[in-house]
Amino acid sequence: MEDSQKSLQESLLPEQIEDKAQVSAFLTWDVFTEEGKKLFYIAGPMVTVTLSLYLINVISMMMVGHLGELALSSSAIAISLSAVTGFSLMCGMASGLETLCGQAYGAEQYRKLGSQTYSAIFSLILVAFAVSIIWFNMEKLLLLLGQDPLIAHEAGKFTSMLVPALFAYAIFQPLTKYFQTQSLTIPMLISSCVTLCLHIPLCWTLVFKSGLRNLGGALAISVSHWLNVIFLASYMTFSPACSKTRVPISMELFHGIGEFFRFALPSAVMICLQWWSYELVILLSGLLPNPQLETSVLSICLTTIATLYSFPYGLSAAVSTRVSNELGAGKPRVARTAVCCLMFITAAELILVSGTLFVSRHVFGYSFSSDKEVVDAVSSMAPLVCLSVIIDGLQGVFSGVARGCGWQHIGAYVNLASLYLCGVPAAAILGFWLQLKGRGLWIGINIGALLQTLLLSLVIIYTDWEKQARKARERIFHGRSSVENLLI
Repeated sequence: MEDSQKSLQESLLPEQIEDKAQVSAFLTWDVFTEEGKKLFYIAGPMVTVTLSLYLINVISMMMVGHLGELALSSSAIAISLSAVTGFSLMCGMASGLETLCGQAYGAEQYRKLGSQTYSAIFSLILVAFAVSIIWFNMEKLLLLLGQDPLIAHEAGKFTSMLVPALFAYAIFQPLTKYFQTQSLTIPMLISSCVTLCLHIPLCWTLVFKSGLRNLGGALAISVSHWLNVIFLASYMTFSPACSKTRVPISMELFHGIGEFFRFALPSAVMICLQWWSYELVILLSGLLPNPQLETSVLSICLTTIATLYSFPYGLSAAVSTRVSNELGAGKPRVARTAVCCLMFITAAELILVSGTLFVSRHVFGYSFSSDKEVVDAVSSMAPLVCLSVIIDGLQGVFSGVARGCGWQHIGAYVNLASLYLCGVPAAAILGFWLQLKGRGLWIGINIGALLQTLLLSLVIIYTDWEKQARKARERIFHGRSSVENLLI
């Protein structure tokens, strides 16, 4: 009995450091280079996947924007509100799988990974039904928030056409986490690229040739999301690469719902609070003088940083996968090495991207609008947008570490304090009280984002990696209570 208890204890604890050579091993150049290759293998395709997914919205907004200022502002608000009330929620909740599936895969608990994916899909479909009720009443909600009636009417129709995309997203997000946590990024890369290539002619046809005009852009988004789901679900069903983690749908999916929600809810809060803060700035811009101009300009700025965010998000997905896999396998030193390596990569990426954006500041506004007033206003906002790219890139990677470790609740508290107790009030004061208008709104939210990044960095610096590995093993094998008794 004593031997079996000892064996259980050792299986759940992280690997032990035996000598000084191993203590410093994670700092050697060879180990650093090898970890960099693993991160690039995940991050490279994930950058393309994330960028392709977001470009579906961007391309639709670009084409709709050339229909006029009203079409651009109403579709921008519709996309922003659909992100706030639906897409961000789906993305946030599905991120709980980065902890559950990532650590399960590292511990070679393959059946658990597959069943948790089904639990997440079922749960998110239920959430989608509730969210769709809000979307069908979006015009009334916008009027209640004091938006221009004409903009509210057009945005309401646009959002209603996005409801099919919501249900596709409820399936798509868990599927991406299923592939990501196994480092199966190539299927997602191919699927997203094919979908994007099909989306461009589809959107052009629906917007300019079908007579649907701006509604054609929304319909194209819905069709493209479902194409992505079909491609990934087919690969999951038939590919031998998924044979270890592919499990039949059974009643077991209901058993994992509770565990999924324990991680999904704080994950959603952490990600949604970040997402919502910028969307709130867009809504506040609609209350400024000349709301069509202000909303269009800030929407273009937000779309730009969200597009460029695909680069740090890909790196974030990579570090989340590496950290969760290694903690699940009981290897805290390797998880720490992954974090250190990624910080160097992130710094280089942010310098390159923000520098390129600043150089092209007089040009990129024409991608969204041919109105010179809008383009000039976007150009003047470029330095602030570059700053946002750097800050959001750092916090995105830090959030990936949080998801890999499973301390999303800490990230939620940090985001709440920095963005909503500091950032949003500062934005309101600068934008309305000090009359800085759209520029003031953006400066204020950047102040909150900077504080958020600093707090998350402190949490990571003081992380006890051995403790995180122990908690991961206890969680996977449902041995928390027994292990705690053994250690006592």
